[in-house]
Amino acid sequence: MPAAVRDVLTEWMRFEDRYGPYELEERLDDVLHGEIHERLAAVLGAPPGDTVVCTGAADAFAAVLSRLPLGPRDRVWTTPYESAAHLSALFALRARTRCRLEVVPLRPDGDLDLEWMAAHAGDDLALVSVTQVPAGCGIVNPVEEAGRILAPYRCLYAVDASYAVGQLPVDVARIGCQLLIGDGWRFLRGPQSVGFAYVAPQLRQALVPYGGLPVVPPHGAVVAAFNAALARHTPVAAPAPSDNGSRLRAAVENTSGTGLIAPGRVQSGIVTFRHEELPAALVRRRLADRGVVVWKTVAEETPLYLPGRGVVTAVRASVRPDDPAEDIELFADALQDAVAEGLPRSARVPRPRSAVPVPHPAVRAARGPDAAPPSGRRRHLTLVSGGPPHADRLQPGA
Repeated sequence: MPAAVRDVLTEWMRFEDRYGPYELEERLDDVLHGEIHERLAAVLGAPPGDTVVCTGAADAFAAVLSRLPLGPRDRVWTTPYESAAHLSALFALRARTRCRLEVVPLRPDGDLDLEWMAAHAGDDLALVSVTQVPAGCGIVNPVEEAGRILAPYRCLYAVDASYAVGQLPVDVARIGCQLLIGDGWRFLRGPQSVGFAYVAPQLRQALVPYGGLPVVPPHGAVVAAFNAALARHTPVAAPAPSDNGSRLRAAVENTSGTGLIAPGRVQSGIVTFRHEELPAALVRRRLADRGVVVWKTVAEETPLYLPGRGVVTAVRASVRPDDPAEDIELFADALQDAVAEGLPRSARVPRPRSAVPVPHPAVRAARGPDAAPPSGRRRHLTLVSGGPPHADRLQPGA
């Protein structure tokens, strides 16, 4: 967060500590019920009355799905790039309504198969969920093109823009969605535990007979800080070919032994990669020692995509459009140095074949039949209670 946003959060948390939550809500009434919605509307290209502030994108998605009046004849589409949190909500929807859950297939280059979508859409299609930029890789999905395909049908079109808004242009009118959700703490640089949703009027009306939208509002001080972050936001133009994301990917490609996880033809400022020898956790620690903060992502965060490609863990780095070139140069130098150190001495002793961990059957099902077996050189084991529910029955287009 910028220092000014942290100051707002600290100020109002102290105010509540001294005067209590009711006084806080009264003091922040204009912000909570007016100002922040005007700013969200400007960022999303939406009318101010159609925005909602919530505790996070996943919470808003689950809240809407819990009220949808679907039935066994309805079809629901998701994509291989759906997050584990959203898949949990979709599985819960399927269990409650017995709807049919399908996965939109990918083209060979990793893009969503829009021709398949156009050929298989119909009036029995009730919900389509697409992530504009997935957390597990930097692809930018064609949400506007998908919206044009879905426009003639009665389905609810939901877009997760958590990793898009703040780094890419987001306009609900151009996308044509009825629900758009996002988090305030990623590229918008707000505090944790705050998110937002655009809810189209027709969706609001459809949910009224079923209890409306059960969204839990976040803490008032958090909303005030998010409002301050939105006040600093500058509308993002379409990224140029020489944008920061391209420079970051070039830094990875120029490092020996590293490989990008970058499906699709259009990429964002999120760059995911792995090294052929070094574990992701070790790369992350070495970069942190050199002043570069990255994230270790695990395959189960995107269970319909990464496990099937033989990915267990990877490194994720992100840049904003306004980050200085010096930051990317620092990353490039730090990554070169981190890789040059090689494996720790304790990790250079080869293990016997019998010591290679065998994944849980549910994890193997989630990875798919064509997944590569784990390498005997891997030094990372992710403990999970099992793969995503019914992962073996979620096949592309079925």
